[in-house]
This record gives sequence, structure tokens and C-alpha cells, in this order.
Amino acid sequence: MATNAIDQTRRMLSLVTYLRERPGAHVQDVARAFGITEDELISDLDVLPMCGTSFRGGDLLDIDTDGDRIWWHNPDDVAEPLRLAADEATALLVAARAVATLPGLRESDRLALVRATAKLETAAGETGAASSRLSVTFESEGGVFADVDRAISERRRLWLRYYSPARDELTEREVDPIRLFAVGHTYMEGWCRLSEARRTFRLDRVAEIRLLDAPAQPPELELRDLSEGLVQPAAEDPEVVIEVGTGGRWVAEYYPHDSAEELPDGGLRITLRTPDPASLRRLALRLGGEGRIVTPPELADSARLAAREALAAYDDVL
Repeated sequence: MATNAIDQTRRMLSLVTYLRERPGAHVQDVARAFGITEDELISDLDVLPMCGTSFRGGDLLDIDTDGDRIWWHNPDDVAEPLRLAADEATALLVAARAVATLPGLRESDRLALVRATAKLETAAGETGAASSRLSVTFESEGGVFADVDRAISERRRLWLRYYSPARDELTEREVDPIRLFAVGHTYMEGWCRLSEARRTFRLDRVAEIRLLDAPAQPPELELRDLSEGLVQPAAEDPEVVIEVGTGGRWVAEYYPHDSAEELPDGGLRITLRTPDPASLRRLALRLGGEGRIVTPPELADSARLAAREALAAYDDVL
């Protein structure tokens, strides 16, 4: 019977445990125990020495056979607790943060990934802090960049399916592109025909893009000065303080803020400014048990009232 890659992987994982408990096991006995031929077992044994906790050497599986018996020479070394080197931790953190921003990722998966990333950041210490200065551009984002760049040069309108983290939804819209720029991430500034206003789109949140035959005709607009950052709250804007748990740490990545203080439970106390504090009520509802508005008190009361009304509406339906 043919064996697929998943079945073989599961068998090899079990084989590692089996061989650890039976040093010098006979090939025929192991093959019989797993219900495979000796040739299939030898094929598995040819792969296992390429597996381990990393490719740094010394921690790969040192397993070989003389055709009769199987010897594992370093089971104790491989069984030691995994400790990531600085570059491994950095690569893992950068990749985790990048995946967490992918459009269309299920929210439960996103929150689980954010929690795992927060724990890894804590364990990595200074390495984790340094990794926050790095970012990843996915191949798909490079394709979006090429399409936007072409649309700008050819003065053509774009159709987008775009993920909005604030609303946790994908929307379809037509946009007349104005320019590309980078502030931490790569963005397109354009005139959105859906909202009839200037909007900024982060390229890694574009789920789908298509060039249209319609000409791009954005209104004459003065380009904004981005030297101080993408979003520049005014000093007179009201201050809002939000406390989030580990599942809400993503808020610090998506919302410009004055400070983000670590809390003992792994969460954050985030201080930000906004000309429209009421716009954060939706954020509070989305966070649920993973966050709460601390100040201003009237906004916190408004969010609690909105939550009670939402629950009451569900009770009426049920």
C-alpha cells in the first residue's frame, strides 16, 4: 500500500521515540513493529540523520545502521531542552509578526500567534527587542507593489480586496493610486472611490489586486509630510489609556501610541491620542475580555454600555 508524506512523517516521529527506548534494536524487529518492510525502514533511517533541532551541527540525529541493528549515538544531546540562538530567535520572531499581519488570517489564529510571540519575546530578552526593528516583505506583497507601481506609471485605476484590522473585514474598492511610500511598512496613498476620500493602504493587507482599464483621476491634493510618521496625532487631541491582555498586544502594532508599558500578566498599558475617542469604542468591543478602556471614564462607560446592549440583542434573538 502506498504511503503518503503525512503518514511517513507520523511514522518517523514515532520511530524516534521507539529507537530512543531500544538502543541497538534489530532492523527486522523494528520493521515488524511498524508494519513496514525493511527497505522502507532503511529509507526512513536515511532521512532521520537530516533531522534535529537545527542545522548548526551536533544536534542532528546521529542514527545509523549496519543492516542488522540500529544505533543512535546522541539521544541525550538531542533530548536537551531547546535553546534558540540569537539569530534563530530573531528569525522566528520576525516571521511570526509578519504572519500575524496577513490579510484573511482567522482572528483566533491571529490571537494565538500574538500570544505565542509575546512569550517568545519575553524569553528572548534583548534579542526580542532587536527583532522588532526588522520587517518582512512577502512575495505576494512584492507582486502588489509591482501592480501599484505599474498603475501609477500608466495612470490606471486599481481594484482591491483589502483587509481592515480595525473592522476585521475584507472590503472591495476601486482606488486611483497617487504614490507609494514606506514608513516601517510599504503603503499606497490613493483616492478611494468607495469612500470618496484620500486613503492609505498597507500593501501586506491587500488580499487581491487588479489593474482596471479605467483611467486614474485623483483630485489635485497636496501631498502630506510623512517625515514625522504616517499618523501624527496633535498634542491637543484627547488622551486614551487602554489595557490589553496578551491576546490584545496587536493593538500596539496597529494604532500609533505615545507609550506601551508592559503589565505583569504579559499585557500592555497603551496610551494614545485621537481626535475622536468614540471611534475606539468599536476596538473595545472587539477586544472583549482581552482589553478595556481605562480613561477617559466616559468612554469606558460608553464601551460598557455598548457591550451590554450587544449582549441584550443576542439574548432577544435567542
